Amino acid sequence: MADQLTMPKLSDSMADAVIIKWLKTPGQTFARGEGLIEVETDKATVVYEAESDGTLGAILVAEGETAAVGEPIATLSNGEGAPAATSPPPSPAPSEPAPVDGGAPARRAEPAGERPNATPVARRAAVELGVSLHGVVGTGPGGRVTVEDVRAAAASGAAAAAEREPGGKGDVMTRDLTPTETTIARRMVESATTTPVLTAAVDVDVSLVVALRRGAREAGEEAVPSLNDFVVKAAALALREHPRVNASYAGGRMETYSRVNVGIAVATDDALLVPVVLDADRRSLAEIAAESRRLAEAARRRTLTPDELHHATFTVSNLGMFGVRSFTAIVDAPQAAILAVGATRREAFEEGPGRMAFRDVLTMTITCDHRIVYGAHAAQFLSHLRELLERPLALTL
Repeated sequence: MADQLTMPKLSDSMADAVIIKWLKTPGQTFARGEGLIEVETDKATVVYEAESDGTLGAILVAEGETAAVGEPIATLSNGEGAPAATSPPPSPAPSEPAPVDGGAPARRAEPAGERPNATPVARRAAVELGVSLHGVVGTGPGGRVTVEDVRAAAASGAAAAAEREPGGKGDVMTRDLTPTETTIARRMVESATTTPVLTAAVDVDVSLVVALRRGAREAGEEAVPSLNDFVVKAAALALREHPRVNASYAGGRMETYSRVNVGIAVATDDALLVPVVLDADRRSLAEIAAESRRLAEAARRRTLTPDELHHATFTVSNLGMFGVRSFTAIVDAPQAAILAVGATRREAFEEGPGRMAFRDVLTMTITCDHRIVYGAHAAQFLSHLRELLERPLALTL
């Protein structure tokens, strides 16, 4: 029997992926390291390379379709002949209704107690969208229900409900979530419902950071580190001194890490990606600035590689550029904490009897997994972080 090629796991959070393009056709041989498929994961579009020599047999998941991690997507023949033939999908029974006009998915009756023939991704989507798999006609191989079939059934049901109950919201436009958006939604729900969190906030005087950056610009320096670069550098140094925050809760145990890898949340049109600055505590501020710019640009172009999205031990999320004063971020599990950075603002402070001065201040809020990071740990980390940012010269060395 021919071996099977299964959907590989290309990122820590990947549960499924869309096959964008097959780079080999059935019957073609390939060598280890050659590209086999181009896939869109929850975080990036990447090319999966063959792990050994072989010959592509039958393609089980076509371009544009979704497959779960570990699900067979093709057969691999022994390389000594044509690929094994596959049986065509069975013809629908006469009693099955044909699709109705307008593209609504046909439904069929299932024998009581029979488990619907559906992909793992379709089953999860059915739960999320509130669609019963019984009665949905599958368009996949052998009549298997795909995630697209589930989404079509959900859309047709919503359209029918809208026709029955016209509302006062005007015309409604709907679209399916992209694979990235679907994964983000799932992971946010998982984190929010399974992680008990603690939040703590602190105001930080960043007047000296602002002055350093202004001086660098006036001196004509081309690549001036951003305020967020200073935060990433300071957070990395603070994490090295507070390893409990640079950790994860895993199966009733606490894992702490020797490397400090800081993820930087980057918003794109349809996704929130978190590329990673590896060993941020060992990099100079200039190196962090250059790497952050490179990763942010790659994130917006959706050209990040899996390696650039792996192994984060802590995350920084900054909405200051949008004028947001403060916010609370959701922990990117299994990390133990995430830091939310707000906008810089001018505030008046008393510097002495009858003397007032304006300082540049921002609010930082840490959200922690309270199973391993307690209030005292969060407070000590924030205090150290504030101290580093209020005396930033050491960060530039």
